Amino acid sequence: MTATEWVHAYWVSRMIYVVAKLGIADLLKDGSQQCDALAAATNTHSDSLYRVLRALASIGIFAETQSRYFELTPLADCLQSDVPGSIRAMTILRGEEHYYKSWGNLMYSVQTGESAFENLYGMDLFEYNEQNPIQGKIFDEAMSSSKDAYAHARFIEAYDFSSINKLVDIGGGKGGLLAAILQAYPTMEGVLFDHPDVIDRAKNSRELLVMNDRCQLVGGDFFEAVPAGGDTYLLKNVLHNWDDLRAKDILRHCHQAMKEQGRLLIIDSVIPAGNEFYGGKFMDINMLVMCPRGRDRTEAEFLDLFTSTGFKLTKIIQTQLEVGIIEAIKQE
Repeated sequence: MTATEWVHAYWVSRMIYVVAKLGIADLLKDGSQQCDALAAATNTHSDSLYRVLRALASIGIFAETQSRYFELTPLADCLQSDVPGSIRAMTILRGEEHYYKSWGNLMYSVQTGESAFENLYGMDLFEYNEQNPIQGKIFDEAMSSSKDAYAHARFIEAYDFSSINKLVDIGGGKGGLLAAILQAYPTMEGVLFDHPDVIDRAKNSRELLVMNDRCQLVGGDFFEAVPAGGDTYLLKNVLHNWDDLRAKDILRHCHQAMKEQGRLLIIDSVIPAGNEFYGGKFMDINMLVMCPRGRDRTEAEFLDLFTSTGFKLTKIIQTQLEVGIIEAIKQE
């Protein structure tokens, strides 16, 4: 892409958000439809919808097959709701007003080092989700979209969980990853730990319902304490939400709660040196904007977190995804 194309890239992301929110891809799952029919089904202005679809079709997202008729393309397939690799929920989350307005306030974060979201809304993102249940549900759906099934399989391929007796998933959301691991390791026990509101929503998780004899669901606040007695504590996409001070608080609670010779598994971006493209470098800016001084970290920055909270870094396993599995062991 040219610099000019990058400048205008947000036009595309906004159009993708609109068609995802309207559910256009779901309406096309059985074949092409005329734009007037799509507009009627979504209560939108037909000509304006047509112009959006025409623009997206020019970059391969949908295709105009005959005058004003559109069909799915490989790039549009993932905008359907319930297909493997769906990004519809994540697309809607990223395009919602509170997300988009916060990114529009990026300059504030660059000038101050503080969260643009907090500056706009007077609270952090997690408090906002708690006070706005509809947005909280959208967030949960985005964090546990069907695309995660592919990611979970890659994590299970990359790491040998066989020596773990009791795995505590800290900030595990609706429990999709924990359920996948428990399914792969039938003798393992699990604990899903998250905010009480999140745990209430997780109780209806189809994956966890079949694991209820081996999986406890516990609500709480990881800044106060985490469930005790696990031999391994898993934190996926948790530490990057917080600054070093609060990340260390979470790790200290894990250290106190885990058994002797316990293990810590962190699944997060590990930002490499150099100029090569790495998605975590962009997620890092999302953390700057949206979270309370959140950040994605380098290996050296993870090492600092561990050495100051009683852990020893033992290995970093690169996966087929743009995240690593970081293992650390408890030290006294």
